[in-house]
Amino acid sequence: MRILVVEDNRDILANVSEYFTLKGCDVTEALDGLSGLHHAVTGNYDAIILDLMLPGMDGMVLCKTLRENSKNQTPILMLTARDELRDRLAGFQVGADDYIVKPFALSELLARVEVVTRRFRGMKNRVLHIHDLTYDLDALEVRRGATLLKLNPTNMIFLELLMRKSPAVVTRRELEQAIWGNSQPDSDSLRTNIYMLRKIIDRSFDTPLLHTVHGMGYRLQGPRPGKSPTAP
Repeated sequence: MRILVVEDNRDILANVSEYFTLKGCDVTEALDGLSGLHHAVTGNYDAIILDLMLPGMDGMVLCKTLRENSKNQTPILMLTARDELRDRLAGFQVGADDYIVKPFALSELLARVEVVTRRFRGMKNRVLHIHDLTYDLDALEVRRGATLLKLNPTNMIFLELLMRKSPAVVTRRELEQAIWGNSQPDSDSLRTNIYMLRKIIDRSFDTPLLHTVHGMGYRLQGPRPGKSPTAP
């Protein structure tokens, strides 16, 4: 990971930089807000660790400038000695992704950075792939190989959830809540929609992808190495 650390306390900066470097990260350091802003705008980072109280430009202004003016969406984790709720909320309101109060454990800081970067990579993944099935979330196009498939809006939502969680099982309750929230749908609504989805993405193709896990829910999964395709 490429990490930008913006921190005016030289001891904290050195400790964070050394720890992250030992963990295999490429670390860029900045001692003030203006230098941090320059690095953030001109560099390509997986995450930014940003102190709140900085000379030149404080962390709140820096974060807000990145989000509103430069449209920079790099995950930002704020460091601060302020531990009151209103301070944390202010950080989130200007675009911070996480917030950690000093003093902190370096291992926790790394873990939090890994979480926000994984989340960001997932958000950037706008084309989902399972075997030869693809779902372009921006174009709203679903294809099986070169074949364009036509799904209704409900099945598009089901398909995205199944693809994002693949190969894990998606429970019936998760699928129902994705469409109907806490309202209880008709007993056959989910079954009907799953039947329609399976008919569209599997029926005309040799390899079934949508599998029923009896008593639990459904799984979207391509053929496993060494396994022959089986009927769902």
